[in-house]
Amino acid sequence: MSYVGPDFDPPQPRRSRRGPLTVALAALVPGALLGWLVYEAVGGGPEGSDRTAAPSSGSPSRTAPASPSSPSALSASPSSSDGDGKRPAKSPTAAASGPLKGKVVVIDPGHNLGNFQHTAQINRQVDIGTNHKECDTTGTSTNAGYPEARFALDLAHRLRTLLEQQGATVKLTHDEGGPSWGPCVDERARIGNAAHADAAISLHADGSAPGNRGFHVIMPGSVHSGAADTREIVGPSHDLGVRIVGNFVRETGEPPSNYLGGGTGFVTRTDLGGLNLSTVPKVFIECGNMRDSKDAALLTSGAWRQKAARGISEGIAAFLDH
Repeated sequence: MSYVGPDFDPPQPRRSRRGPLTVALAALVPGALLGWLVYEAVGGGPEGSDRTAAPSSGSPSRTAPASPSSPSALSASPSSSDGDGKRPAKSPTAAASGPLKGKVVVIDPGHNLGNFQHTAQINRQVDIGTNHKECDTTGTSTNAGYPEARFALDLAHRLRTLLEQQGATVKLTHDEGGPSWGPCVDERARIGNAAHADAAISLHADGSAPGNRGFHVIMPGSVHSGAADTREIVGPSHDLGVRIVGNFVRETGEPPSNYLGGGTGFVTRTDLGGLNLSTVPKVFIECGNMRDSKDAALLTSGAWRQKAARGISEGIAAFLDH
């Protein structure tokens, strides 16, 4: 997701249910890769990421999407040989059996391909507890015009399939055949809350400067203001994020962000309505930077998106199983 400047306070150390972060990563990541992660650590944004947040000191500026209102941006897609993972809109279903039977997962594909056609609606302000933000944004795109919204929906379809195969009940916040814009960031949070989700994730790709690459998982900071109260979900959301980071690295080979999170792959934010208003464990993931040529080559590959879906699904499954 593209945003002008996120808060990117490094997450504070937190005792997870299975021990410190390094222990959790050690359980998920092969030894050689864990060593690489530690070496890197030493050595966007979403709302929709709510990417329109005012820049924090030292935060990178976000570039606007490449021609977000052009028809070519809407229709742009990866090579047909990659596949796009499309599935018809459907009601939540669960497999008859599997290790995740009885678990509910809500997937929030970032943005909506039709947002650019509804500027009045997506620019209206909504209450996110700490302040008011835009309902949503258009998202970003690769320089060649592949939209973040299309990437996120394709990844959501792939992730849904993998989770349903394990028995989970899966709900998307929006899908093909649904509303032509939105939903707003506050409504995205309410969908997860109403579903009593055991885990929720918002899928995005960043729109930072070329040379900035890698993925990062955004976790909720502690917020207690107005309609927002994240105090009960900060711990479990952190646990969810730990498991997703480890599995995402292992499955995709994508490095943690080199421009946010200090090389850890973790960012904590308190300005995102999708996190502030959630009452269930939830994280955002920026799978890469669409404006970097190396990351763009991965994000537009169906084979890589399948790896990304597998890494995220394994992280969610590990969280739900612990």
